Amino acid sequence: MTTTAPPPRQAPEDEPARRGLAARVSLGRAFQPVPSEFLLIASAALLLTGFGLVMVLSATSALDGGQNPFDHVLKQGIFAVVGIPLMFVLSRAPMQFWKRIAWPTLILATMFQLLVYVPGLGIASYGNRNWVQIAGFQFQPAEFLKLALALWMGAVLYRKRRLLTSWKHVFIPVVPVAVLVIGTVLGGKDLGTVMILVLVVLGALFFAGIKLRMFIVPAVLSVVVVLASAFGSENRMARIASLFDPDDASCYYTSCYQSLHGVWGLASGGVLGLGLGNSKEKYDWLPAAANDYIFAIIGEELGLIGCLVVLTLFALFAVGAFHIIRRTDDSFVRIVAGAITLWIVGQALVNIGVVLRIFPVLGVPLPFMSQGGTSLLSVLIACGVLLSCARTLPDRRAMPTPPARTPARRRR
Repeated sequence: MTTTAPPPRQAPEDEPARRGLAARVSLGRAFQPVPSEFLLIASAALLLTGFGLVMVLSATSALDGGQNPFDHVLKQGIFAVVGIPLMFVLSRAPMQFWKRIAWPTLILATMFQLLVYVPGLGIASYGNRNWVQIAGFQFQPAEFLKLALALWMGAVLYRKRRLLTSWKHVFIPVVPVAVLVIGTVLGGKDLGTVMILVLVVLGALFFAGIKLRMFIVPAVLSVVVVLASAFGSENRMARIASLFDPDDASCYYTSCYQSLHGVWGLASGGVLGLGLGNSKEKYDWLPAAANDYIFAIIGEELGLIGCLVVLTLFALFAVGAFHIIRRTDDSFVRIVAGAITLWIVGQALVNIGVVLRIFPVLGVPLPFMSQGGTSLLSVLIACGVLLSCARTLPDRRAMPTPPARTPARRRR
């Protein structure tokens, strides 16, 4: 007796339709609409980066020795070409990814910072030892410490979120580790970067929701470190004292040469500016014209209107970032987004304040715009973290609407 094999099982008629539906659902999740905060931060970052490349080209066009005027902007453009796609790739990362890499990122960034003390790699300039030379490129490792410290603070404080009413859990391991990390930068005598790192730590503690009285010890420690670093250097004391000198050029040849030329550049621009590329201060009158004092070149060439455009873009960036902080229910997102926002916006305000002679010369770049590939790359990566945080926000359209109130009957 022969047995016949059963006929092959046929797929249901609706299986192709189900597969097509699953593909459409997966594709829809990949391209679902992003929050308005995402668009605001990404747009401001892209516009500031493009604006910065134009101003770097203009500020470095006055070169001596027959150099190619496009060399500096091409190097800056390389970091922009790498950083912008990386920003959008990192925006897809989930929050669990940032929590897992917080400790390794801080360790690697600190080890990278320690390379500035290695002979042959570390470079000292203007009294600061905060650069390394690798494969023909100069890097400033402290720029990556800002992001690493923000992620680490977020991960540690998130894990201890239910214990932050205790002094012991607030300050351990936050204070010892932060002091150790910031000390690696302070050893290179870069006071400006130290102040920004302190701002990141204090911002993370604030957005973690700790009690205000617990800020006394970190604030006192920060003031002591800054004052000790300032009083320990005659150059820094001269820069601070120059703020109180009269604006009659009495300190022109001593301590306020750079700051006076920055103010003169802003003043000569007026409302409409001298025109793009027509700066006079960039012809060896204003030191660091493309770096720390690029805002002075913006004011000279594009006038008050150009300065207001830059301030408006930073304001839009801040609005989008603070909306993330306000709308999120995740304390990790709140801490990290708050620390990064205070870093970028605070550093921009400090840089502009230095150009306006409100603060002494601190040597901090203007985010997105100053010449410096390490600074641009670190800020774009930080924007990727902010955009990743923005994707976690609840959809406003999915929020339940409150029931309509029925009007109360009038009493007769």
